[in-house]
Amino acid sequence: MKRREFSRIGLIATGAMFLSTPMFSFFQGKDIYSEDTVKIFRKIISKAISEKWDELPIGELMGKIAMMLVNTPYEAFTLEGPGPEICRINLKGLDCVTLFENVLDIARLLKKGRFSFEELINEVTFTRYRSGVQTDYTSRLHYTSDWIYDNVKKGVVKDMTQKLGGMRFPVNVSFMSKHPEYYEALKNEPEFLKTIQQTENEINARTYYYIPKESIKAIEPKLMTGDIIAIATNKDGLDYSHTGLIINDKSGKPKFMHASSNKKKVVIDAVISDYIKGIESDIGITVLRPI
Repeated sequence: MKRREFSRIGLIATGAMFLSTPMFSFFQGKDIYSEDTVKIFRKIISKAISEKWDELPIGELMGKIAMMLVNTPYEAFTLEGPGPEICRINLKGLDCVTLFENVLDIARLLKKGRFSFEELINEVTFTRYRSGVQTDYTSRLHYTSDWIYDNVKKGVVKDMTQKLGGMRFPVNVSFMSKHPEYYEALKNEPEFLKTIQQTENEINARTYYYIPKESIKAIEPKLMTGDIIAIATNKDGLDYSHTGLIINDKSGKPKFMHASSNKKKVVIDAVISDYIKGIESDIGITVLRPI
């Protein structure tokens, strides 16, 4: 019997036991993760186990998980907080990044046959921090372009953009170093600024690709449920303005699922080519496929 099958049978056989185990003691006694967040995680895992979602391709698995988060309230700055950098997870309020991040990492857990919240923290740490190692604030992959580079290198996602006909995206990030007043960590720890500037220089030296907005409609039939979409922007000092997921509807149309600051919740929006039309500063998309 495969380990995953054994684990699933064991969890079902013990009923709700694994759903009621305390999850806070492993982090030095600090209740960093709210009970609501842990309950949401357990609910997703329980449904996934009972319906054998782990047997699905990872993109379809991500689609199943994502559907359980529709209408979750939009909440910004959930990764920030007082004190040293820690791997914060909040499933009761999501922004555009934490939506795709949590969906991706829960899917990765299920594919590995792992089901505990502690293991989710490990998985999020791996994708959120440079080379999968959390040290201080500067180890977090703050820019989406840096997240893409690092997670392609780690084998988490594949950048499909060039294969889909994308062109070079002239990334030139500088917003964080030019505006440290917007970041509490940079205000409180000014020595981090030099590291952030060095990271920006490294990002700007790399090659990235995007599909211009006028070309998106042509490639929509090739988009798959679970694809991560990063929306490229021409705003000074930034790389991407927004992120989300593709959810193919019953007719195969690639709808854009995202945590909307305007609608104040997670929604399944228009097809991606139509969604991006209405925002002048959005110039195209980068497409990442989970591995």
